[in-house]
Amino acid sequence: MEIREMTACTLGQKIRRHEIGVKEAVKASLDEIKKQEPTVHAFLSYDEKMITARVKDVEAGMKSGKYKGPLAGVPVAVKDNICTKGLKTTCASKMLENFAPVYNAHVIDQMEEAGMIVIGKTNMDEFAMGSTSETSAFGITRNPWNKDHVPGGSSGGSCAAVASGEVSLALGSDTGGSIRQPAAFCGVTGIKPTYGRVSRYGLIAYASSLDQIGAIGRDTADCAALLDVISGADAKDSTSVPGMKTDFYENLRESVAGMRFGVPKEYLSEGLDRQIQKSLMDMIQLLTQAGATVEFFSMDHVDDVIPAYYIVACAEASSNLERFDGVKYGYRSAAGEDLHDMYKKTRNEGFGEEVQRRILLGSFVLSSGYYDAYYLKALKVRALVKQQFDKAFKKYDVIIAPAAPTTAPKIGDSLGDPLKMYLSDIYTAGVNLAGIPGITVPFALSDEGMPIGFQLLGDCFNENKILQAAYTLEKLRGPLPAAWERRSDRS
Repeated sequence: MEIREMTACTLGQKIRRHEIGVKEAVKASLDEIKKQEPTVHAFLSYDEKMITARVKDVEAGMKSGKYKGPLAGVPVAVKDNICTKGLKTTCASKMLENFAPVYNAHVIDQMEEAGMIVIGKTNMDEFAMGSTSETSAFGITRNPWNKDHVPGGSSGGSCAAVASGEVSLALGSDTGGSIRQPAAFCGVTGIKPTYGRVSRYGLIAYASSLDQIGAIGRDTADCAALLDVISGADAKDSTSVPGMKTDFYENLRESVAGMRFGVPKEYLSEGLDRQIQKSLMDMIQLLTQAGATVEFFSMDHVDDVIPAYYIVACAEASSNLERFDGVKYGYRSAAGEDLHDMYKKTRNEGFGEEVQRRILLGSFVLSSGYYDAYYLKALKVRALVKQQFDKAFKKYDVIIAPAAPTTAPKIGDSLGDPLKMYLSDIYTAGVNLAGIPGITVPFALSDEGMPIGFQLLGDCFNENKILQAAYTLEKLRGPLPAAWERRSDRS
C-alpha cells in the first residue's frame, strides 16, 4: 500500500512501529503535492525549510518518548484562515496576501504538542465566504474526482488535499457547513464539533458565534483522533468549554443496535437530487438491518434557516472585517488622497466581490431602522431552530441529513448566481445556528462518478454518538474507491 492510500491512523501506527520514517511520510506528501498542485490547487503555501526543521524535531521527540500519540509524525494540512507562526495566513484574500502571524492558533500548538507536522496552508473561499472555493483571490481549487467540478467550500482546499492523496488529514473551519459540504463533494469525512469544543483562538473570524474549527480525514477514525488532539479549553478563548475530557478515538466502536435515528421530512423536498434521495433510502435500510430504529419526523423553521443564517453571519462579518482598513496591517491602497479615501480604496481593492457583498448586507441589517426588522428577528429564528433540535434530540440519538441538495456542481455554475450558492447551505447552516456537532460520511457515488455524502447530527457535546454511528456506517457501507482511482483525467 502506498503512503497516499493510508489513513492517518494507519500511517501513524506504521511510523510508531518504525515501518515508515517520519521523513519518508513527509516526503511522500510533498511529492504528491508537487504532482497534484498544477491541476488541483489545494494548497496556497508550504515552506520546505520549516518542514525539514520540524521533521528533525519530531524524530528526536519520538525517539525520546515525547511524542507517542496515534498521530505523531503524521503530516497535516491547515486551512489558510488558521494562524501559523512564520507561515503566511492569507484567508485567500489580497487583503492579507503577505500576512505572516507572529503566533500560532491554539489548535496548531496542540497538534505540535502531539508530534504532528504542518505541511502547508490550503486554499479556501476568501475569508471563508463561499460554498465552492471559487472566491479565492489566488485561483480556484478543483475537485480531485473531476477537475471540471468544484470541491465545495469554504474548506474546499483542505478537503481536496485529503481526497487527492496529498495528505491524510487536514484542519478546516465550519461557519455554515464549510467542512461538511466540501467533505461530501470530495468523498472524505469531515466533522464540525460542538461550538466551544475547540478553541477559536487564532482562527481569523468570519462570524464569531458560528465559526468552529474541525477535522477532515480519510475516515471516521482519522477525524476522531485529530479531534482528540485539538479539543479542550483555552484560556485565550472565552467561548471554549472547560472540563470536557475527550477520548473519541479509543471509544470508537462498531454498533448502532438500539440507536434511534431521525430524518426530517422537510429535508426530502423536491430540491433534493434524485440520486441523493435513493442513496439516503439505501443508507436507512443498512442502519435498520443493523438494529437501529429510523423514523421520519417533521421539523419546523427549516425554510427560515437560510435567511436567518445569512443575516446573522453577514452582520458579524461586517463587524469582524472592519479591522481591515489599511492602517493596522494587511493591504493598503497607494491611491488614497486622504485617510477616508484610503480606507475606501483599500477595502475596495483588498476585498473580493463576495466579501464586499456580505459586508454590505451585514452593515445594512445592523443599520438604524433595520436592526429590529432583520437582525433581531434572525436572532429569534436562531433560538427557534435550536429549540427544534433540542426537541428532536429528546427522541433521537442522531439526525440524518443530506449535506447538499446535489453532488458537486461544475465550476462556474454557482458563482454567477449568489442566491443559488446561498441556498446550497439549506441542510448545513442550521447546525451552526444551533451550535450542535455534525459529521459528513461519504456513502456512495453518483451515476456520474461523483461522491455522495450524508450528515449525522448529534446533540451538544455528544460527538461520541455521531462518531460511533459514522464509524459503523463505514463498516456497513464497505470500501469506496479513492479519487485517484476514479478521477476523469486519470493523471
